[in-house]
Amino acid sequence: MRIALARLAVAGSAAVLFTGIAAPAMASDTQVRITNKTISNDHGRMTFYDDGDMFEVCDTKADGQGVEGQLLEGDKTVLYLTDGGDAGCDKGGYDISWGKSYYMELAWMGGGPSVMSPSFSE
Repeated sequence: MRIALARLAVAGSAAVLFTGIAAPAMASDTQVRITNKTISNDHGRMTFYDDGDMFEVCDTKADGQGVEGQLLEGDKTVLYLTDGGDAGCDKGGYDISWGKSYYMELAWMGGGPSVMSPSFSE
């Protein structure tokens, strides 16, 4: 009887362990499919939210200068956003088309180099 109970306890522990491992794996699979992208520098950030094709530019440093972000389709600017001097971030939408390459670029309006994202598409 003791051997049967011991085997049952081991089997139950294995089932709990397997369930505990499987649940996080499924959650991480969902996270892998999220395609939001963010680029940043010392003064702000620009984020692409895939759900709704929204872009957000945020000035994160109160230095008297804002930040500007642009969405490029190839070498053409298709969306331009700025933020600075007001509360909150500025947002704008642009429909990302299938099969085209896009880049985000973020610059500090006080000068210096800009930050460019790797190309992305849907």
